[in-house]
Amino acid sequence: MAGRPGPAYYLHHLFARGRRRSVLASLFALSGLVCWCGISQVTGNSITSAFRNAFHIPPLVTALVFVAVAAGIVLRKNATVRVLDVMVPVMAACYFFLTLFIILTNAAQLPQVFGRIFAEAFGLRPVVGGGIGAVIMNGTKRGLFSNEAGSGSAPCAAAAADLGHPVQAGLLQALGVFIDTILICSCSAMIMLLTPEELTRGLEGMDLLQTAMGYHLGPFGAVFIAVILCLFSFSTFLGILFYARSNVAYLFGDHWLAQTLYKLVALAMLFVGGLAAYQFVWDLGDVGVGLMTLFNMVALVPLAPKALEALRDYEENEKK
Repeated sequence: MAGRPGPAYYLHHLFARGRRRSVLASLFALSGLVCWCGISQVTGNSITSAFRNAFHIPPLVTALVFVAVAAGIVLRKNATVRVLDVMVPVMAACYFFLTLFIILTNAAQLPQVFGRIFAEAFGLRPVVGGGIGAVIMNGTKRGLFSNEAGSGSAPCAAAAADLGHPVQAGLLQALGVFIDTILICSCSAMIMLLTPEELTRGLEGMDLLQTAMGYHLGPFGAVFIAVILCLFSFSTFLGILFYARSNVAYLFGDHWLAQTLYKLVALAMLFVGGLAAYQFVWDLGDVGVGLMTLFNMVALVPLAPKALEALRDYEENEKK
């Protein structure tokens, strides 16, 4: 089957058995599109909340401007990749080094912070109260929602990369998971845990992060988070639309109308999410990414020998 690269297509080649569509590949593609609509709403809400807290801008105004800018980029051919190439490295470096500076300046409190982490994770109270199960479940959901490791979303972009060896794409994706989860997410957690508990009690989401940054950096902290989160959310939205292209192509054909219709649906979800936060949206994203992971794991087992063979070939070429 001709089309864009991505998990839907390798699932098709594994399980189609001569049929025009594979059930498993179709379910994966549909789960991805549902998940990314949910993520669109989450990113929209994060941005409007951040700008409301930092600049007192009404969510409706922020949502309208953000959707207009996003539409100007995603509806233009090949503009998405060029924007991400510039945006992602700059914003990630700025956020990482600023949070690292805060952590180092509060290094004396780190033993207390790590003690709190282990007490909350492995203490008697969470175990007796049954809370550890909920913590593990929520951590798994948020971790998968963040780095998408094994879900099959990133291969939609990695498969289109122009590299000398396919293993290089896999190693780059593994590095991306490390940067996302171990570095960026851990830095964010440390910033919040280094903030006095009485200031953050009862807060969640963007209010929690901006309060923590405001404590460490003053008024600049809330403004910085609003700007950097806008860039993070914007790059996320552009990225998921790039991912979605292969799934849309598999389900509906690789033509302009189908791709544009999905972009318009995602822009509408972005606008709706900017106006209000809905728990249903988080649940929608969690269900979508969970199903994607289950369907993708079915393919990873039979494909594992080929992946290991490619890795050995890459290592031998590197030695030569």
